[in-house]
Amino acid sequence: MFVFYWIVGVLFGAVLLAALARRIGAPYPALLALGGAGLAFVPAVPNLSLDPELALALFLAPVLMDAGYDISLRDMARNWRPIAGLAVGAVLATTAAVAAVTLWLVPDMPLSAAIVLGAIVAPPDAVAALTVLAHVPLPHRLATILRGESLLNDAASLLIYRLGVAAAVTGHFSVGEVAPAFLFSVVGALIAGPLAALVYLRVLRRFADVSIAIVLQFVVTFGLWIAAEQVELSGVLTVVSFAITVARRAPGQTAPRQRVISNAVWETVIFVLNVLAFVLIGNQIGPILSRLSAEQEFSYLLVAGAVVATVIVVRIAWVLPASSIRRMRFGEPGERAPKADLGLGAGFAVSWAGMRGLVTVAAALALPEGGPGGGGFPHRDLIVLAAFCVVIGTLVLQGLTLRPLLERLGLEDADPVGREVGRARAEAYGAAVETLKGDRSEAADALRREFHAVLAQAEAHEEGLAPEGLPTDEPRRRAVRAARDRILTLRRTGRIGDDAFFVLEEELDWAELNATPRAEA
Repeated sequence: MFVFYWIVGVLFGAVLLAALARRIGAPYPALLALGGAGLAFVPAVPNLSLDPELALALFLAPVLMDAGYDISLRDMARNWRPIAGLAVGAVLATTAAVAAVTLWLVPDMPLSAAIVLGAIVAPPDAVAALTVLAHVPLPHRLATILRGESLLNDAASLLIYRLGVAAAVTGHFSVGEVAPAFLFSVVGALIAGPLAALVYLRVLRRFADVSIAIVLQFVVTFGLWIAAEQVELSGVLTVVSFAITVARRAPGQTAPRQRVISNAVWETVIFVLNVLAFVLIGNQIGPILSRLSAEQEFSYLLVAGAVVATVIVVRIAWVLPASSIRRMRFGEPGERAPKADLGLGAGFAVSWAGMRGLVTVAAALALPEGGPGGGGFPHRDLIVLAAFCVVIGTLVLQGLTLRPLLERLGLEDADPVGREVGRARAEAYGAAVETLKGDRSEAADALRREFHAVLAQAEAHEEGLAPEGLPTDEPRRRAVRAARDRILTLRRTGRIGDDAFFVLEEELDWAELNATPRAEA
């Protein structure tokens, strides 16, 4: 019973921290990380643990599926050079630098273990960065680069991580043996993911019930990761390529109700997974510190501090030179980009958006436990502590300062997405008007007048952009609010029961959402 109350209290505390983060414009993982660290010093905390084999599947598979579904394949293709530079080059540079610094400070650590530590702390976390970016205007291309990096850097870092763990456990490493397996892991994942997506879409058509369809999404997410890992494919690339394929093909066959509810469920699940990950790793910090003497504790924290400094400095050193000589062209293709998008300001924004988060936590938790010397993996306690310090350090230092930094840089944005939306909306409304030709009913005439009014505004606009709202949206919202007040009165006076009220409430909810601009919703 105590554990149940404790979990409820942790979730409630996480909700309060997330609300505070939203109020101050900080990434909620930053405050969750601080909360997780605080749990390490709370007495009588339940000793929770997770099977290392399940850590990556539980925490990474849903996050990657969600991120892969939202990424724009077209924009990633247009920005493949800077994305590849960050997702592969920066990961390799960070891994090598962290390994070198760690070996310098801890000479008795095996090279493979030092590389594993480097791979764990190498990939930045998109959830943390994009939480901040949602509150600050940022050039669309920079946001695309950060999203693309967050998808592919996980694949690069986890491939290095897997090789390092295998070398540390088996005690040997051979390039000749690893290269074929590496190619199979990557190429096989890029083939298996899309093929699995095509099969999934055929199966999904048979499930019209929203609840069943959403449960199926999670079953497929975890099942795909586990299956890929069992046949030694890259779980990251398999899940990401699956998600991108589904995102391109599913909208035409997915019911709107299912899509709206599914999005809400996935947002909630990602939040709960972040809470659970930081609680679990915070739960491990207390026992680690209790096993250390004062001298060892100072030594471990010194190494952790050096690793934090290394990951920050290496990212800045990797990005700024490239941006200063314009290798990372941040302007929109075919357009004259604002000067701020091409210079050091954009480079510094990208380099400072390198907060570590859920991926680092999950990889640290997945290290083998139980063995000689208190751990199945060499220097596991040091690696877990260093990884957690990197997460705390980058989320707090960079996460809490990224928003004021971006505001000070004042990076301009030509709003390419907004322009595309406005032009596409005008074309969509034009197609809608075409379907009404020949229909002389009063309802068709009213709808036609409404669309013509919007199209007239688009024609008057210099770029042909249609406004977001329809002329009847505001009156419709007023009418829906009045109708909602009335059914509340009917329910309160007992003239209708709860069952009837809930049916009407849902109808009015959809009507109000349909008449509410996305920004207000």
